[in-house]
Amino acid sequence: LMVLFLVTEVSEFILLGLSEDPELLPLLFGLFLTMYLVTMLGNLLIILAVGSDSHLHTPMYFFLANLSFVDISFTSTIVPKMLVNIQTQNKAITYAGCLTQLYFFMVFICMDNLLLTVMAYDRYVAICHPLHYVVIMNPRLCGLLILVSLFISIMSALLHSLMVLQLSFCTDLKIPHFFCELAQILKLACSDTLINNILVYLMTSLLGVGPLSGIIFSYTRIVSSILRVPSTNGKVKAFSTCGSHLSVVFLFYGTCVGVYFTSAVTHSPQKVSVASVMYTVVTPMLNPFIYSLRNKDVKGALGSLLSRNFNSISH
Repeated sequence: LMVLFLVTEVSEFILLGLSEDPELLPLLFGLFLTMYLVTMLGNLLIILAVGSDSHLHTPMYFFLANLSFVDISFTSTIVPKMLVNIQTQNKAITYAGCLTQLYFFMVFICMDNLLLTVMAYDRYVAICHPLHYVVIMNPRLCGLLILVSLFISIMSALLHSLMVLQLSFCTDLKIPHFFCELAQILKLACSDTLINNILVYLMTSLLGVGPLSGIIFSYTRIVSSILRVPSTNGKVKAFSTCGSHLSVVFLFYGTCVGVYFTSAVTHSPQKVSVASVMYTVVTPMLNPFIYSLRNKDVKGALGSLLSRNFNSISH
């Protein structure tokens, strides 16, 4: 309880955003508003399609609907505040608002990461143990996997947030980013951040490398299992069930690694901010397209959902 009373005198931070050029701000506002609306619409359609079509009431689509919900929440943590700041030309965010944004950002990015790992496990069971798939991936296990992922994400974010609460900050409170990112907040602290940095490296290793290793292991077994399938059609069909998930995994980890290397090789915070747009805004927007364009079942469910709504409106 004592941790909660160690709040600094800081009342607000300044988010410098992607650009300080006034002529670019209307363009950025239009671009990010459009991307946010497309993200919301695309992911909501996936959730509605999975919920309304009984053919999609399977573990794979259950996890996909959860991924869509997390993507909506993830983007909503960052973009609305960014749009308000651009529109009002006020870059301030309150201390409490910044820590709240930091907390939910960390919850949802961790949840995204763990869900992709759970989905890889689902594909591994479906292809390597098809006869036992229904028994292994039962509703109880699916629900448990979601709850465990959520618990880990909440506890990880809570731990980081409580550690930030203990920091005191200098007079320069400008964050060279468009949202309250942990690494940028730690750079502004006047007090010792050694324990915070150790925690960042430790949690990144556990919750970054761990799930990625699980995904790589799952796909190693999947590929070796598919290669043993005698018919070419069988191989193509098996690979096609993994194609969408694999595309999303490459997109998510590729953009995260891209941001990490950008921050390592450049001292320009603006370039790091632009690179961060990829995994915070672009990836959640593209995920529904990847799943709907590559998947006949999702396309069929979306088509029937839209036609039903259109018919009800016309009548």
